[in-house]
Amino acid sequence: MQKTVGNLIAGIILLWDRSIKPGDVIEVGESFGWVNKIGVRAVSIITRDGKEHLIPNEILMTEEVVNWSYSSLEVRVHIEVGVSYNCDIKLAQELMREAAIESPRVLASPKPLVWLVEFGDSAVMFDIRCWIKDPEGGVGNMRADVLMRIWDKFKEHGIEIPFPQRDVHVKNWPAQSPPEPDARPMGEPEAAEEPEIESTKNTAEPAAKDS
Repeated sequence: MQKTVGNLIAGIILLWDRSIKPGDVIEVGESFGWVNKIGVRAVSIITRDGKEHLIPNEILMTEEVVNWSYSSLEVRVHIEVGVSYNCDIKLAQELMREAAIESPRVLASPKPLVWLVEFGDSAVMFDIRCWIKDPEGGVGNMRADVLMRIWDKFKEHGIEIPFPQRDVHVKNWPAQSPPEPDARPMGEPEAAEEPEIESTKNTAEPAAKDS
């Protein structure tokens, strides 16, 4: 009963302050989608897979909620890419910028930026920052489009994308013991193994003589 009353009060508050409204693109925990309707007990969210999640109103009031379209539909997306230390860093940076600009969903203004953010263990890490205005269309498919364009450009210009490798250095290799020497004189053939003969005792009684 307490949960029901809490969800009812939370639903009234959501309808009153309109911090979440139908059509908004929100993220709650592992649920990402747009708000279909706000009910008395729960909020209906339709995901990109077409599934409808019912989120209790109280959760939306007590847990962290990301509203991708609260004040504006424009959203900045981050895409991390690592390149090899042996490549032309400035060329790789320019190719990533071109790939982001050519992606149809990326906005021309604000223009995409590519920042060098870290010298990693096996790669130089970049962060591509670009803006979209249709988050309801999904973010993963937009990232995939930019990454595929980067892949093609890197292949064309010989830019290497590193992958983890490990080198093993052996300091002390265990010595192998030499085989035992043959004690037989040179040229003497091996003695053949004597066959094992099983002896049996005849216990049959002799036949009776003719009288």
